[in-house]
Amino acid sequence: MRLISLWILLFFVVGCKKKTTMINSDVSELKHGLLVLNEGLFNLNNASLSWVDLNTNTVSEDFFLQKTGRKLGDTGNDLQRYGGKIYVLVNVSSTIEVLDALSGRSIKQILMQENGKAKQPRNLAFYGGKVFVSCFDGYVDVLDSTTLSIEKRIKVGSNPENMLVANQRLYVSNSGGLIPSLDSTLSVIDCQSLVELEKIVVGKNPGKIVALNDSILYVHVRGNYSSIPSELKKLNLGISKTQETIPIKISGMEKMENQLLIYTSETVLLYDMQKNVVTNVSFISLKDIITLYRIQYVESIKQLFVFDANTYTNSGYIHRFSNSGTFLQKIHVGLNPNSLIYYE
Repeated sequence: MRLISLWILLFFVVGCKKKTTMINSDVSELKHGLLVLNEGLFNLNNASLSWVDLNTNTVSEDFFLQKTGRKLGDTGNDLQRYGGKIYVLVNVSSTIEVLDALSGRSIKQILMQENGKAKQPRNLAFYGGKVFVSCFDGYVDVLDSTTLSIEKRIKVGSNPENMLVANQRLYVSNSGGLIPSLDSTLSVIDCQSLVELEKIVVGKNPGKIVALNDSILYVHVRGNYSSIPSELKKLNLGISKTQETIPIKISGMEKMENQLLIYTSETVLLYDMQKNVVTNVSFISLKDIITLYRIQYVESIKQLFVFDANTYTNSGYIHRFSNSGTFLQKIHVGLNPNSLIYYE
């Protein structure tokens, strides 16, 4: 997710919400629940992990602090599980926290620095026992998931962010970071040789990448938030090597089976990637969502989780929906929730 750069003091909302209760208790086992990354606010060192117990509908705050005895750090950007480990990227603190996937105990903290300078890790991708980490200093780091050591740094474009593995290729969005020096390319890396093969020009400030199959990608090209509009690009990587702009207003997107959930602050629509058509212009009701930040689809349970940043300065919520758009549950978590891991 993008970095929230709001220079204001945090105001905590205290109290319980319907169906969930905030508690402070030790969690011994990660089972039938949600591990949630709360981004926090830039430069306030208040990123956190929340554990949501779906059996008791209770939320344990400061899960990381309970497990490690220390704070998570400044600006949590990505949280994913790969094998028996959990990886947490903390951007401004420039660390990767590696946790045991069953207990949440700390395995290792990896300091992400190069010659004393912060690499600022942004997003994660995985392939063949390797962990790929996009770093804002213009590289993708390759981490061995067994030794937890960095094997290689691959030079890509400016301020790489989102990544996707398809057909043994790693596609990397080179965003260019802050205006006006925006990048316009996707780097294509061979996952076997760990070499950049080419760069594909897609438009200013590329972000999220989604694959329909090995040859069709969709890219959210975010523009400059003013004179250059945000767009959805469809890339055919086959023989034709074509690009198409889909005329849809977009702030973000998430893949759900063969469909795209395309959202703005006003609506969430459903786009069929196989038929190339919008099938529902108002898939999820946003009436109870204050600040739509992200949507995440969990395929194993076929459910959607909508992250509500709640004006960015108050503790946020997760709204749980079925894959048909039916509301299921509202969960009170930490400050600016942006990703989760579901546990059976």
